[in-house]
Amino acid sequence: MSEKRRGFDPGGPVAGIFFLVAAGAFLADGLSGGHAVTVAVMVPAVLIGLGVVGTVRVLTRGRRRRLR
Repeated sequence: MSEKRRGFDPGGPVAGIFFLVAAGAFLADGLSGGHAVTVAVMVPAVLIGLGVVGTVRVLTRGRRRRLR
C-alpha cells in the first residue's frame, strides 16, 4: 500500500510569523510610554508584509489543493 507523501505548504507559517511580528509591534507600542514604532514605519511595513503573505499564498495555492 503506497501512501501519498504530503508536501510542505509555506503559506501558513509565513502568515503566522508575519501576524505574530505585527502583534508584537503593536503590543510593544501599547505597553511603552511613547511610540515604540512610528506610524511612518509601521504602515508601510504592514502593507509590505501583507503583500508578501498574499504572494506566498497565491504561489502555493496549487500545493494546498493537492494536500487535501
